[in-house]
Amino acid sequence: MNRLARSLLAFGLASAQVVATAAVVSAAQDIKDRIAAIPGVRIISEGTSGAARTFVLGIQQPVDHRRPRGTKFEQRFSLLHKAESKPMVLHTTGYNLPGTVSPSEPARLVDGNQISVEQRFFTPSRPEPADWDDLNIWQAAGDHHRIVAAFKKIYGARWLSTGASKGGMTSIYHRRFFPRDVDATIAYVAPNDVVNDRDVYGEFIREVGNDPTCNRRLEGVQRQILQHRDEIVSRLEAKGYTYEQFGSAHKALEILVLDTPFTFWQYGTQEQCALVPGTGASVDDLWTFIDKTVGWDFYNDAGVAPYTAYYYQAGTQLGWPEADESAVRDLLRHPGSSVPRSMVSPDIRFPRFDRSAMRDVDSWVRYQGSRLLFVNGQNDPWSAEPFQLGRGTRDSLSFTVPGGNHGSNIAKLPEKERAAATAAVLRWAGVSAAPVAALAVDEGPDSLDALRARRG
Repeated sequence: MNRLARSLLAFGLASAQVVATAAVVSAAQDIKDRIAAIPGVRIISEGTSGAARTFVLGIQQPVDHRRPRGTKFEQRFSLLHKAESKPMVLHTTGYNLPGTVSPSEPARLVDGNQISVEQRFFTPSRPEPADWDDLNIWQAAGDHHRIVAAFKKIYGARWLSTGASKGGMTSIYHRRFFPRDVDATIAYVAPNDVVNDRDVYGEFIREVGNDPTCNRRLEGVQRQILQHRDEIVSRLEAKGYTYEQFGSAHKALEILVLDTPFTFWQYGTQEQCALVPGTGASVDDLWTFIDKTVGWDFYNDAGVAPYTAYYYQAGTQLGWPEADESAVRDLLRHPGSSVPRSMVSPDIRFPRFDRSAMRDVDSWVRYQGSRLLFVNGQNDPWSAEPFQLGRGTRDSLSFTVPGGNHGSNIAKLPEKERAAATAAVLRWAGVSAAPVAALAVDEGPDSLDALRARRG
């Protein structure tokens, strides 16, 4: 072997040794150190969840993604870490960050990692001072895009995104603006209000369920509460609730009454129709039923304040369910009040409602979307206007849980559809088998209690 050959061989061996050493160092580097090295990311806390490590994190985000070097705010998110080689699930909450770091159904299915992101403008992930013009679906998608870009440097396997209710909507909006950020999206019980001023929800509520008498009994409850409004308002004020946001307790009560059938079907089941009070019910019985169904502690100042960002989005881009006043119109003192504007401080300016935003997203799903899975509930009012697959949608599925409510998930689908949905998720994630315990029939996409707490 001549001198040049020996030199090249020595150089090759040395290079291989350097690469091997670097690989060992990389493998040995703790995930906490890798997270801490990401520019703009702060570790707030850490813990464990089963065999996984968990972190609550903060990331510096531009208030306005059109000006990436401008003013920043810290957005909270969490990480459930199992292994860098496993798939990653981006869980878009649409609301606040959940109090516990736990895997979503897709993360359980693929035995993967998970990032859960708090929606911008939900406290504490709110700029100070807050310019509410910066709260829209494009800006929020920009938040998720920057988190994905930062963490793909660590997690190189397949990425899925998921969310339930407003979180499911948010996952679709993210895909619309950044379709290549993740490989597929699983959206649960996500409404798609393409045309906001249609009576889709009222029509749905009037016909939902297998027993028409159930809805007539709910209408009876609405009427009886308003017929006893003075006594009920006195009880509410005695509990210390305030109603400055609404202008009066009577106005708030009417909004709650109009929301009762919707909320009953959102979280309840056909079997619970037997619990609906009938004609001549006592005020105590009506009070107990509403407290369990809607909650007297929600439609007051303290109850709606945490959801200002949701109501702002609903009133400016997302749309909202049109309240059906037909059963109680003659008893209303404040008709037409069940709108997002009633839930948001008058100090916050509402721009003109953007009718093009949801139409644009709907068009993308129908004609350009790919690898999308929608799961809805048959009796869930939010499924009255679902996302629809179109002739241009590729490699996508949409299923409905028979009799399902707002806690519908893959586990609750009939066997054939459950198998098809599961196979799609595993294929999109690039894994071949799911843990036996991945599908939990008793759990919704998130826990149903958490969904109730977030009202969506």
